[in-house]
Amino acid sequence: MINLSKGQKVDLTKGNPSLKKIMVGLGWDVNAFDGGADFDLDASAFVLGANGKCPTEKDFIFYGNLSHSSGAVTHMGDNLTGEGEGDDEQIEVDLSLIPANIERVAFTVTIYDADRRRQNFGQVSNAYIRIVDETTNQEIIHYDLGEDFSIETAIVVGELYKHQGNWKFNAIGSGFRGGLAALCAHYGIDAE
Repeated sequence: MINLSKGQKVDLTKGNPSLKKIMVGLGWDVNAFDGGADFDLDASAFVLGANGKCPTEKDFIFYGNLSHSSGAVTHMGDNLTGEGEGDDEQIEVDLSLIPANIERVAFTVTIYDADRRRQNFGQVSNAYIRIVDETTNQEIIHYDLGEDFSIETAIVVGELYKHQGNWKFNAIGSGFRGGLAALCAHYGIDAE
């Protein structure tokens, strides 16, 4: 298992060509002293072409569109509280089904209704992403985001990307203000 730090990139399929099905788990803790409204964090995946944009709105995988038409990316469902141990939300990816025009899959976490609830990632701790080989059930990558965020309401956690025919993972950890709408704009989706 490889522990990544921000900006690190690692090969997934080059040394492991049989790797097909992976589970991307995202987890977080919410600081209890912040009171007020519950936190509802949402993991999403943006399925991107060579230009870094979603080819269509259906290439945005989130609680309102749980699976990609190719079957390559499936969101396992919304967790409204983030309570308990382990992953809070999970997204399954079948690398063998990713369409040829897709070069990246970006994984993001956003805070639902953050502005109205006056919430941000400064109130969230222990956020991480991990990648598990579903065939062997081995965790192959783990990236802890650390406490770099204060006022952001959306984070691009990391992305799978195709490089010379192999899939790699990039630990991105970059924050955005403006929640899901800002991410959608970044990835070329018209968010209502």
